[in-house]
Amino acid sequence: MIPFSVLDLSPVPEGATLADALANSADLARHAEGWGYNRFWLAEHHNMAGIASAATAVVIGHVAAATRTMRVGAGGVMLPNHAPLIIAEQFGTLATLFPGRIDLGLGRAPGTDQQTARALRRGLSQADTFPDDVVELHGFLQPAEPGQPVRAVPGAGTRVPLWMLGSSLYGAQLAAHLGLPYAFASHFAPDALEEALSIYRANFRPGLGGMEKPYFMLAVNVFAADTDAEAVHLRTSQQQGFINLRSGHPGPLPRPVARIEDVADPRWIERVNEAQRVSAVGSLATVTDQLAALIDRYRPDEVMLTGQVHDHRARLRSFELAAQAMGALATREAAAKA
Repeated sequence: MIPFSVLDLSPVPEGATLADALANSADLARHAEGWGYNRFWLAEHHNMAGIASAATAVVIGHVAAATRTMRVGAGGVMLPNHAPLIIAEQFGTLATLFPGRIDLGLGRAPGTDQQTARALRRGLSQADTFPDDVVELHGFLQPAEPGQPVRAVPGAGTRVPLWMLGSSLYGAQLAAHLGLPYAFASHFAPDALEEALSIYRANFRPGLGGMEKPYFMLAVNVFAADTDAEAVHLRTSQQQGFINLRSGHPGPLPRPVARIEDVADPRWIERVNEAQRVSAVGSLATVTDQLAALIDRYRPDEVMLTGQVHDHRARLRSFELAAQAMGALATREAAAKA
């Protein structure tokens, strides 16, 4: 079985609080650990009323403290918003508190609008130094050299694993050049997926990641329920949220509706469905078949599952069924090899 993991934005459902969202993330992580998930990643977004993971390192600590064995990390930290030394200290502290369990995925986008990016005090031009910042951050996490004038304390020697995140060819090229594992944001921006994957695999060379061969993680939206109809219903929350964000009206995660066609313009529905076409939606049997098709097509080394569901119990059930689907795929594979 290939490893499977969770990407969580710590969504804030309509009618709930930020405290509820953070408690729900920890609860999902505890359950996911028991269901066999490999990692639990959180993403950095700012000035968004529907996302509670802006202080990503803090929330990672919250989730890591609620679990025992599962890896916890960032999917990712938007490095242009931060000085590399600060991130090295934050994730070095996490690695010191939770040794062998912390991941650090890095993105180049600001994760917010331009006005908020300016409020973060780093400036929009920082993206131009992104490759150098990644190398500098990696250096701070390695054992300190004698006489090194600036050290990350904690951080030096923790060797927190770095991941490259991306939704374009740029991230694929940089991940290959630096020899890092690569996670593609196919759950919301799949257009360049096949070309990026081809570039990454063809151009990979050993480097900062200490790997001899490429390692690719595919992000997939999952909405699983006891019936296909219920899963389609649950998905309408994320569809509405995506439309609200892209149309300039972000907010808490909406409640699901009976029919997305009743609340959204057909052009927006088409747009969101196209952007989120790397998805598995339905009952256990349906989701199993859809995940099998995606895995067969893209041959990932790991699958990162995500899905914003308004009701927390339904979200738990969705990820539980998704884990069962991955287990069923492993059984199929074993039977085929027998």
